[in-house]
Formats: sequence, C-alpha cells, structure tokens
Amino acid sequence: MKSSPSYSKIALVNLRAQYSTIKHEIDEAIANIVSSSQFIQGNEVLKFEESFASFCSSSIQAYCASCANGTDALELALAAFDVGQDDEIITVSHSFFATVEAVVNQRATPVLIDINPKTMLMDESKIEEKITSKTKGIIAVQLYGQTCNMEEINRIAKKHNLFVIEDAAQAHGASWNGQRVGTLGDLACFSFFPGKNFGCYGDGGAVVGRDADLIKKVKQISCHGREKGEKYVHSSFGRNSRLDSLQAAILNVKLKYLDQWTQQRREIANYYLEHLKDLPIILPYIDPQSESAWHLFVIRTPESSMRETLFNDLKSKGIGVGLHYPIPIHKQPAFLNLYSQPQLSLPHTESTAQSLISLPMYPELEKKQLEFIVGQLHECCKAYQQEI
Repeated sequence: MKSSPSYSKIALVNLRAQYSTIKHEIDEAIANIVSSSQFIQGNEVLKFEESFASFCSSSIQAYCASCANGTDALELALAAFDVGQDDEIITVSHSFFATVEAVVNQRATPVLIDINPKTMLMDESKIEEKITSKTKGIIAVQLYGQTCNMEEINRIAKKHNLFVIEDAAQAHGASWNGQRVGTLGDLACFSFFPGKNFGCYGDGGAVVGRDADLIKKVKQISCHGREKGEKYVHSSFGRNSRLDSLQAAILNVKLKYLDQWTQQRREIANYYLEHLKDLPIILPYIDPQSESAWHLFVIRTPESSMRETLFNDLKSKGIGVGLHYPIPIHKQPAFLNLYSQPQLSLPHTESTAQSLISLPMYPELEKKQLEFIVGQLHECCKAYQQEI
C-alpha cells in the first residue's frame, strides 16, 4: 500500500490505476495481436488456458476451457453434465443473477437454499432437505472472494451422487484448506469481467476442472460441437462461446501479477478489519480453513435504516460504495414470474441483502485513501448513533 497526499474521489474499483502500472506490457500485447491478425483462438488463448489451469491447480492437475463470459461458463458446465428439463440444481439466492439464470437457460429448475448468516455463503446444512429424485447437482457460489465449506458440500454430493460446480466468478486465487478454487468441485466457472479481481478489458470466462474429458466436452460445446482439429466436423450441437485472442493476451499479462495483487487485497482487508473492529457494524467473517481473494470487502449494518444512512453519507464524501446484492434472486421479477410455487422464505438471505455495503477494494488503494475511508466511516457511524 503506497502513501500519497493527493486524491479527490475514491472509486469502488479503479481499473485505470491498475492499467497504469502495466501499461507498457498491455499495449505491447494488444499490438502483437493486431499485428498478427489472429483474433480468434490461437496461441494466446492456448497459452492462457494452460497458465490459468496451472494457477488453479495447486498440487492437483487441472485443465481449462476458456469461453466468452462467466455466464456462458456456467451454462457450458451445466451442459457438460447434460443438465436439462426436469433436472433440479441446488444453489443460493444471494448471488449475481447469472447463477440462477444459467440453470434456467438450461431448462432446469433452480432450488434455492438460505445462506449461513455468519459467512453469507451457502448453508451446507440446508442442502440435504432439498434433495429429491430430480436433483442433479449443486452450484456452490464462492462469493466476495470467499470459499464455501467445500469439504462438507462435496461429502453431501458424493453421498447422493451429485456433481458440484463452483461459481468462482469472484474468487480467483482463493483457497480452502490450501487448495485453490478451481479444483474444489467437479468443475469451476470463472468470469473475467473487467471489474473482477482478475479481469480482462471486455467479456471473458473459463471453466476449470480436474477431469480432462469433462473439459474436452466443454470445449466442444463452446465451439459448435466441433471435433478438435476438424474445422467442419461437428459431432454434437453446441454453441459459439470463445475467448478472443485480445482478451487472452491481456489476461496473460495480468496473470503474472495476480498473486501479488491478491496479497495487496489481503493487506487492505486486514487494514479494514483492524481499524473498523470497534464500530457498530458487522465485519466479514472468514472461515479459518478459507483464504479469501477479497474481490469485495462487504460490511453489514444491524438495521437497514443505518445502511441507507451510511451509504448516502459515504457517497456524499466522495467514497465509492456499492450494494452487492440488494434484491435476492428469489425476489426478482423474472424469478417470480417464472415459478408459480409459493414465495420462498429465505430469512438470512433477505436480511443480509438489506444490510450490505461494499467498500472500495482494489490493490492500488493508497494508505491515505484507506485512512480517509476509515475516518469517514467512523464519523458517519458516530453521527448516526447521535441521531437515534
């Protein structure tokens, strides 16, 4: 964390600051792709798939199939398990909409369970009561850079012959018991949306797994069901979802720095945890077996009125704050219009959605900026308590 006396506004995420630190490498990588005119697939994509699989693998061999975006990654993973009509997939409502959207787009039924109020992640104790003869798999959402209790989720899945997909769109570099996200389930789905802790300069995604045959199937589906090396031979009906060479080249540059950036995020998170611990707010809880990648730093307020006050006050002081995610998926109009079942009651999900505030989190945050954020949060909390 650097020190600097000058700043005017602190963004929630500052992509320009990161670009400035690697500008020469990024510009050169883009120029090389334009010069080569190899815009689809090609060496940069193959290099990225090998490098990212290695990054995720820890001590376990992993394989990677890149694709167009994180939503496609989820749909491709489900398709690789032949998920379709009449199948049920257990997951959570506290996530970005794409988690459930991917299930619906595969014509399967999402079965939503509540979260653990302490971790804000899937409550694994709620899984078995939702398993039926139609249940085919579980999507465990590794939200905010944190990891679910994958040991218990995998135990339940194995007992009931279910697959486990990690929705790891926010957890590049996170781990459980020393094993990195990407190899904690049967398949893991990543997004490289620009705002992610590991993002490109457009849309991008990938599916990672330990089973070479499953990854081969994902690759085949993502490229029109085409046989590898046979341009006009299609052994199945697939789709078009490819990571382009420009994005792969950018990711190849950034992957070299990902561990360093993750460590900087952890230092920033530790600063927040230390300097906000005496405030009347709820700080993130990290399971001792988990090492977070800190994609987001999310605090919670004891009541929704306090959330609204703090959110508005911090924004008025030039501090970029966010809400992830204020409307649970089971409360979204699209979900309510599609399912005629009685409205779900997920009390921990609903109360969490009304209490969250995301603070600025990116590796380039400066010490003075962190001091300002913390100082203003202390003042806002004090003013709120005086008002009530």
